[in-house]
Formats: sequence, structure tokens, C-alpha cells
Amino acid sequence: MNFKEFGVILFVERFQECVRFYRNVINLEVRKEKESLVTFNVPNGYLMVEKGGIGYSDEKDRSQNPVVLRFDVNSLKTEVTKLEKRGVNFSHKHLAFEWGTIAVFQDPDGNRIEIGEINTNSGSFKGELEENNNEQ
Repeated sequence: MNFKEFGVILFVERFQECVRFYRNVINLEVRKEKESLVTFNVPNGYLMVEKGGIGYSDEKDRSQNPVVLRFDVNSLKTEVTKLEKRGVNFSHKHLAFEWGTIAVFQDPDGNRIEIGEINTNSGSFKGELEENNNEQ
């Protein structure tokens, strides 16, 4: 397939709260807004937040939502500080692994979100070889 763009659709119950969260807390730019969905720009794609999901007050487990939203950043400490100032309560501020370090929090519907400072051992690491293959 010749993909034009990649997107993730996140069905939520607390629609207005989630839209405010992704717009004002995560600081994603709105691409398009309709009555039942809002599409946000993310690098090389989009995140669509749409009515029709089920929300939980705590973090959803993998049986309730097997997807994690991960935003890779250059400095985990810097981004954690910024998000805390915007009201984010982290369940974990610093989980270290051989592939990098993550912080974990939830959106208003209980969807798990991670911000990660990854290294070359990460499965998502985009090194020189991968960048050259993507240019072709």
C-alpha cells in the first residue's frame, strides 16, 4: 500500500473533557472539529478523538484498551515539568528500561498515555538506516 498518512482514532465517553485535555494540556493543534469528533495534528499523522467510547476513572487495563498513546520527547524531565504545571497527575514520572525512560499518565477517559525518552535499543528508535529507507 502507498500510505498518505497514519492516524489513530480514539473513541471516548467524556468527549468534551478529552478534547480540552488533548488541546490544552497536551497542546495538540486542532486540524478539524465536528460535532462528534475532533482531529488533532501529530507529527506525520493525526489523532482523532471521537464520541462513542467508554470511560473509566482509573487507568484502563489492557483488556479494556490494548492501545497506549506514546509521545517520544527529547527530554522527559522537561516535559514532565511542563505537564505537571498544566495539571497532569502522573502515575509514574520515571520508569527506566534498557530501551529508554517513560512517564505515565491518563486522559480523562482513563486511556494510558506515555511520554518517552528513548535510546537506540528502543523498538521505535528511528536511526540513520531507517531514515534512509523512508526517504526512498
